[in-house]
Amino acid sequence: MIEVKGHNGQIAFDGQYVTITRKGFLARTTVGKGEKRIHISQISSVQWKPAGPFVNGFIAFSAAGGNERRSKFGSQTYTAVNDENSVLFTTRQKTAFEELRKAVESAIATQHVPAAPPMPFAPPPASVADELTKLAALRDQGALTEDEFQQQKQRLLGG
Repeated sequence: MIEVKGHNGQIAFDGQYVTITRKGFLARTTVGKGEKRIHISQISSVQWKPAGPFVNGFIAFSAAGGNERRSKFGSQTYTAVNDENSVLFTTRQKTAFEELRKAVESAIATQHVPAAPPMPFAPPPASVADELTKLAALRDQGALTEDEFQQQKQRLLGG
């Protein structure tokens, strides 16, 4: 479980769900207080802007079919404040958010790995009758002696 606290919310990632939690006055005045859970299969991308010395960074999760809008030049962080799928962070919080980002992106990539190919068709094991028929043919061709045939026959019949 990875848990990080940002400037305008907290994010927890348990390997399956990204949970964004907002509390307090800042949450009430921007996106709203509460909790949002997004299953990893619903996340189509992770947008990342690192924090700098004078500006906060943010992490934003895009969900398939979500209603996104493009930020104007120079206002990405400002737009992220009002995005319910984004959390802002400072330079001190950057390392923890980078770890979260790597874990989420790895889980997304794992979701898109194709399943293992099906096993090739293997013929069913030969029946005892089939095996006896083959042994008799080998005996009749002279490849097996009568004694070898009888030994193999007893082995097949469990004797």
